[in-house]
Amino acid sequence: MARQSPGSQTSLRKRNQQRVVEALVKVGASTQADLARRTGLSTATISNIVSHMAKNGLVSLTPTTSSGRRAVSVRLLTSNGTVAAGIGFGRRHLRVVLVYPDYTIAAEESIVLPQKYDPRDGFDLAKDVLTRLLDETGTSWEALSGVGVGIPGSIDRRDFMPVIGTVWAEWAFVDVVVELEDRLGVPVVLDNDANLGSVAETIWGPYGGVTNLVYLKVGSGIGAGLILNGQPFNGAIGVTGEVGHVQVVPDGTACRCGNRGCLEAEASITAMLDRLSSVTPITTTEDLVAAALEENVAVMRVVEDAGRLIGRVVGDLASILSPEVIVLGGPLAALGDLILEPINRSFGRHVLPLVKDATAIVASTLDDRGEALGAAALVYHQAAVRVI
Repeated sequence: MARQSPGSQTSLRKRNQQRVVEALVKVGASTQADLARRTGLSTATISNIVSHMAKNGLVSLTPTTSSGRRAVSVRLLTSNGTVAAGIGFGRRHLRVVLVYPDYTIAAEESIVLPQKYDPRDGFDLAKDVLTRLLDETGTSWEALSGVGVGIPGSIDRRDFMPVIGTVWAEWAFVDVVVELEDRLGVPVVLDNDANLGSVAETIWGPYGGVTNLVYLKVGSGIGAGLILNGQPFNGAIGVTGEVGHVQVVPDGTACRCGNRGCLEAEASITAMLDRLSSVTPITTTEDLVAAALEENVAVMRVVEDAGRLIGRVVGDLASILSPEVIVLGGPLAALGDLILEPINRSFGRHVLPLVKDATAIVASTLDDRGEALGAAALVYHQAAVRVI
């Protein structure tokens, strides 16, 4: 896949197709003239987009009349069996989803993985789960248009390999695309989990109308996915949003990237569990979240400290980007105000009042589904690149 700049023709065409899809999802079958009015695109652009979408099996085109004139009705296809799959790999979990072209979720399943699992074992399990979901929905492998994959680390878009220092050691030097295409026999597209989470928030979350959004994934690692001017931002080589490797404590805890005192080393869930290990029996993310909700004193102090550091870094980020919304994703989103309040307090101390007032910091409503959902959406976005 060729590299794309955010302002390239390919990127613009992809975004235009997404606008058409979003309009069709919202209002149903529409004439091309209606789509032009709803999206603000020219009738010629709409005609070109829907023609290629029809060739790719994403929409049907039916003759109709509008205001007494001949027209073409455009309808998204969901009953033709075509689906895209999304696979999200976490530190300890795997989620697989099947999604129709109109972004309706056909099926999904999540399973727990062993600590420090071999990614290749994860690929085998993903194939098993995907096979099960296809069988459950009566969908053939031939109807699978592609598979999107999210992993916990940045991707170098020049060779689509995980970037050492941003990814857990088990994923280093693993050619995810080749490994999965060999197993599945369908095209595979790959991205960072936070990038995919940001895409999912604009489709399945309540932020479809937001043009500048930051999705902050806080889990075993910390990273940010960026939507800028209505498009995912991937930078020159794909390594963007690595806020987890911003230094927040000089000469602090050693980080896997090779530096010290990074946000990830000081405020990730892994860092929180390490701090709690000497004073509580809490050893898992689930236990940490449960104890925080029960307002365990030691856990609340650790959450407060992490929120303060996170707020400082996203404050710096907001000062540069001025997003409309910052969405907290990952397991800590379940804490709601318990984590959002310390983030907001720190955030307010590190930005101009005008930026603070213009930026909402909220918890994701997608639980741990965002990365897999965004991965499925990536399949359709890449299809738009290939056919337009």
